[in-house]
Amino acid sequence: MDSALLEYTGKTAAVIGGGVVGASWAALFAAHGLQVVISDPDPDIERKAMAMIAAAIPSLVALGHAPFDPAARIRFERDNGYAVADAFIVQECGPERPGFKQAVWELIEASAPADALLCSSSSGLPASLQQTEMHDQTRLIIAHPFNPVHLMPLVELVPSPTTDPAVIARAVAFYDALGKVTRVIRKEIPGFVANRLQAAIFRECVSLVRNGVVTVEELDDIVTTSVGVRWATAGPFLSLHLGGDAGGLPESVERLGPLVERLWASLGTPRLDEQTKALILLQADDSYGAWSIADLTATRDAKEVAVINALAEPLVPVVR
Repeated sequence: MDSALLEYTGKTAAVIGGGVVGASWAALFAAHGLQVVISDPDPDIERKAMAMIAAAIPSLVALGHAPFDPAARIRFERDNGYAVADAFIVQECGPERPGFKQAVWELIEASAPADALLCSSSSGLPASLQQTEMHDQTRLIIAHPFNPVHLMPLVELVPSPTTDPAVIARAVAFYDALGKVTRVIRKEIPGFVANRLQAAIFRECVSLVRNGVVTVEELDDIVTTSVGVRWATAGPFLSLHLGGDAGGLPESVERLGPLVERLWASLGTPRLDEQTKALILLQADDSYGAWSIADLTATRDAKEVAVINALAEPLVPVVR
């Protein structure tokens, strides 16, 4: 086991909400030897969550984790207060409703240990909005993962203007110990960073399909055989830097800048109206409707594991 995790081994991580994100966090925490308690009001949550966790284990093993028995490390508690009573970290994964999150953090603050890390998985609601009912507004931080949580390395840490720097440092240390790639977002902004990028790209995807330029299947193929591969190995800025040959990023900006600005001006601004949704759903069904979600997910996860493992290989310099 990674020595960075030794101080957390056997400690309790409370997961509030046992849906897709919560179950995925629970699988990851359990794979690292933590004791996990999942709190969710759904009377059928144990069956649902344990099925998702069991499905995640093969991918976790493929990433190098030892197999584990979920029943030995994960339990369920419907009362949020009891669930967090002994937690060293609370990972909130509830509905994206401000009122819900404000109420749940008020309860958690009163019930969890005073030194527990309080982290929200929210994909868009900032900590400053969620913490309005908390007495101590230095404790809360957004720890936004990318789905599927147990595979995707990124965790966006988004403090509020009042979050204690010590809380930020502790959150970075914990998620780094899990093997995550943590990035502290410098300002609260709707959707944070990864989801804003995803939204911007998806807007143009919808526009291209809506205007008959490509089909859903063709667009997916274009992405996965071009920018998907490129950006898995070098982000947008580094890609431009490398595209400038010896001149690097300055050369690319000078050469491609006018073209990029013309493209910006021509990008679509579609609406997800009924006609657009019907078109997308029809084409998506033609493309992969014959496959079950479980089969598609397993295929995606296997490919993502292969990419993640490949990127984790030590860089071998090319001799010229």
